[in-house]
Amino acid sequence: MISFRATMRLAYLFKPLLMSALLVGAVAIGARAQQPDEVITTDTALVQLNVGVVDKQGRAITNLSQNDFTVFENGVRRPIVHFEPTDAPFSLVLLLDMSGSTVNFRQQIQMAALRFLDALSPEDRVAVVSFNGKGVHSLLGFSTDRRRIAYAIQIATGAGQTPLYEALQYSLKELSHEGKRRKAIVALTDGIDTEVRNGDRAVISTVPNSEMTTVIKAESNSQVTAVLNTSDRQGVSIFPLALPSGDPKRLPLPDPAITAMYTAARTRLQLLADRTGGNLHEIHRLDDLSRLYAQVAADLRKLYTVVYEPPKPATHDGKWREIRVEVARGELVASTKPGYYAR
Repeated sequence: MISFRATMRLAYLFKPLLMSALLVGAVAIGARAQQPDEVITTDTALVQLNVGVVDKQGRAITNLSQNDFTVFENGVRRPIVHFEPTDAPFSLVLLLDMSGSTVNFRQQIQMAALRFLDALSPEDRVAVVSFNGKGVHSLLGFSTDRRRIAYAIQIATGAGQTPLYEALQYSLKELSHEGKRRKAIVALTDGIDTEVRNGDRAVISTVPNSEMTTVIKAESNSQVTAVLNTSDRQGVSIFPLALPSGDPKRLPLPDPAITAMYTAARTRLQLLADRTGGNLHEIHRLDDLSRLYAQVAADLRKLYTVVYEPPKPATHDGKWREIRVEVARGELVASTKPGYYAR
C-alpha cells in the first residue's frame, strides 16, 4: 500500500499535469454555469430540518428518538415522516475559496482542511469544490476515500475574482444527486463575491456617505435568495468559515463605501447560516482555522435530521412559513432554521 507521504510526494510531482486537466474541466463547468438556471421540482413536498438540541447548560443532547420531537409549521403540528439520529452519515461539500484574496495563506487553509477530514465519520461522503477567477472547479466528487479527498485539497489553487454564490449553487446541484442523505456545505471564504459586490457598488454610488451603511439590503440580493431557496428545498445546512480578509472591522482604511460592501457581505454569510440551520464561524486569526474546522465537524455530529410533511395542498405562494421544533423533555431546547419561503 502506498503511504500517505508517498501519495503527497506524487501529488507534488504530477501537479502540473493535473492542473492542466483541471483547467479543461473548469472550462466545461464554466460553460454549464452560463446556461439558464434549472427549475427544480420535487414529487413530494416534504421539509427536511437539521436540528440541534441542548440542555440548560448548553450541552449537546445526542440520544433522542423521533418520538421526542414535535414540529409545528405556522403554529400547526405536522407529522414527522422520517428521522435520522445524530450519528447518521452526512454528504458534505468542502468549498474552498481560491480567489486572489486567499493567496497569502493557502498552506494554512489546506492544512486545516486536511485536519478537518480526521474529525469526520468514516461513512461521511465528501466532495471538494474550489472557486476562483476562472470559475468553479470540481476537484473531487463525493467519496469516502480520505486519501483521494486529501489529494484534492492539496491541488486546490487559483487567483482572481470570487464567484462565491455560483460555487454555492454548483455545490447544491451536486448535493441534489445524493438522495435522502443528510447534507451540508462547509464554505471557507471571505464572503466577498465579485458580482454581488459590483451590484452593491452600483447601489451605494447613488447615495451620500451618511446613507451607505443602510442603503444595501443584504437579504434582497437575487443570488443569495436563489441559494437560500435551493437550500430550503434540499434541507442543506451551510456552515461558512469567514476568513479575516473579509472582516469589515479589519479594513486598513475606514472608507464608507468599502465598509458598507464588506458589512453587507458578512451579513449575507450570517444569513446563509441562520436560514439553513448552520453556524457562521468567524476566523480572527489564521491559527484558529484548524480549531474551527474541528468545531464544524463537532456541530455536524450534534444534529438530528427531521423530515415532516407540510400542510396540503402545498401552495407555492412565496409566503414565509414559520417552523418551530419542540422536545418532549421541557428542560431541553431545540434549534433549527426559522422557516422557509414557499416557492
